[in-house]
Amino acid sequence: MSALPLKRFNVRVYGLLINHNQQLLVADEAFKSGQLATKFPGGGLELGEGLIDGLKREFIEETGIEVEVKEHFYTTDFFVQSAFELSADSQLISIYYIVESKDWNRIKTSDKKFDFEFVKGKESESFRWVNISELESETDIVLPIDKVVVQKLAEHFSK
Repeated sequence: MSALPLKRFNVRVYGLLINHNQQLLVADEAFKSGQLATKFPGGGLELGEGLIDGLKREFIEETGIEVEVKEHFYTTDFFVQSAFELSADSQLISIYYIVESKDWNRIKTSDKKFDFEFVKGKESESFRWVNISELESETDIVLPIDKVVVQKLAEHFSK
């Protein structure tokens, strides 16, 4: 179990956007804590917000494009305690959806990981496309739920 008493759930929603080249959009992010992670676009659900509306809002905030939610892909099915200071007293529940957008090519992307100026205490984010066939070799996916999603994506697209 956890070291701290859990007081709440932290619900997060993420989108899996795949372009016409069978590449998946990933976000390289620096958190205020200084931790770096490669993750999927999305984030925390706001109070009074539905999953789909939250995901659409997050995509607009992060990438500047609107997405259409196509199908549910995965929901956390094991215990994960939040690793971040502000929400360390919470249990994470993450929901992932396959999304589409006709405007996917308008997202500013880079071929370089963490392609931003790092400023301690400030969040930063950059995006890049990763070949789905190479997802298993992505060593920078460190968040435990995202690791499961990467494995499921590899299985799904190898069929």
